[in-house]
Amino acid sequence: MAQKEASVAELTKNFEDSTAVLLTEYRGLTVAELKELRNSIRQDAEYAVVKNTLTKIAANNAGITALDDELKGPSAIAFVHGDPVAVAKGLRAFAKAHPLLVIKGGYFDGAALSAEEVSKLADLESREVLLAKVAGMMKASMAKAAALFQAPLSKTVRTVEALREKQETAA
Repeated sequence: MAQKEASVAELTKNFEDSTAVLLTEYRGLTVAELKELRNSIRQDAEYAVVKNTLTKIAANNAGITALDDELKGPSAIAFVHGDPVAVAKGLRAFAKAHPLLVIKGGYFDGAALSAEEVSKLADLESREVLLAKVAGMMKASMAKAAALFQAPLSKTVRTVEALREKQETAA
């Protein structure tokens, strides 16, 4: 009994500390394949085989009821502590190579995700790529702003120079 309570407490903490949770079914995968999957997403997530009833209690304790219907069969959860997009990409790539892994859904940013939505999440670019694009856009905007500020000054200088030349020729 105490061991179950400790497991529920640990799972509840995992739910609360995670930026996202992705639920999978791993029926038929070998221990070696599960280890390979864990290693492939280790940088951004902890992948754990879970007991459905304890997981349901822990998720509910953390205020997440959206996974209740999906917690059937052999379940494993990726508790994401890094980039959810990278984890979704990793799970999808692994599922393509190992069709026995089934992505059942997830929970991200306060909302439930269907398997299709997890796939859409995997289609997004990684956080680093998006940040690089934003930085590139900001740099381009700053260069345009600098050019705009520069233009009136150079135009003014040319106008003053033209007026001066005109005055010199008239004098």
